Amino acid sequence: MTKQITQKGFGAIAAIVVLVILAVFAGAIVKFGTAQQLGSAQDIESARAWQAAKAGTDWGLFQIFQPGGIWRTAAGCNSAAQTLNLTAVNGFRVTVRCAATPNYVEGEDANGAPQTVRGYRIEAVACNSAICPDDNVATTAGYVERARQVIAFCPVGTLATDCPP
Repeated sequence: MTKQITQKGFGAIAAIVVLVILAVFAGAIVKFGTAQQLGSAQDIESARAWQAAKAGTDWGLFQIFQPGGIWRTAAGCNSAAQTLNLTAVNGFRVTVRCAATPNYVEGEDANGAPQTVRGYRIEAVACNSAICPDDNVATTAGYVERARQVIAFCPVGTLATDCPP
């Protein structure tokens, strides 16, 4: 009669290997899900920052073309930057700057007279910090900054609705 030798323990080793593989997959899924959520949140904040910068350029255009606006004149436009505090609305501050070009002649009007124009460049930087742009926190997680620039031209004439000299 031969004695049969039984082997034990192989099932336990296979179960441990399977558990380790499943734990690695679970960790990868959690890490991937966290990265997706962070990316989605940054996309939403980026869109909010872009809209805040757009509001800044629109505000700047209003200040140029509205009679009585603070940037109605070239000297007023080239003055200090203005800060719009939109933190109550979307959590962003916007720094708006204006730069005016000297008057220059661009073509002629319908009567053949020279057409004098002035150019305006409005730059708006929106960020979710106390000042914009903020170089001290630009490399931190969660900081979002978007810039937008608009160039507009205005005819310089004698009417009250024209850009003043």
